[in-house]
Amino acid sequence: MPELQAMFTRQRKWMFFLLSIYVLGWGFTAYQPIFLGLIFGTSLSFFNLWLMVKKTGQFSENVLKGKKVRSLGSFSRMATGALAVVVALRYPEQFHLISVVIGLMTSYIVIMIDFFIHSLKIHK
Repeated sequence: MPELQAMFTRQRKWMFFLLSIYVLGWGFTAYQPIFLGLIFGTSLSFFNLWLMVKKTGQFSENVLKGKKVRSLGSFSRMATGALAVVVALRYPEQFHLISVVIGLMTSYIVIMIDFFIHSLKIHK
């Protein structure tokens, strides 16, 4: 369980770093809908990452206790993605749809990059 929290801490730092870059891009460039879409999608992606870590912790605790195992919240994460797309379609002048979708995938990209960086550090 501590490994999961350590991974989440590293990934949370990366997510906040990316969000800060997106906020700077939104504030200082002419591509405000694109960066706002990235901010919105990445924020929801960060929420999904937190939800996945929380559900994984509950899942492992229930397995160790021998209790009935529930789902990992896939429906909740898909509903969050659907909500993001609906909002982007409803307000196309504020949110660039492709940027929202890229933002939604950000946590998965961060997870993969963190895995590769961390596995390289361990094997040295």
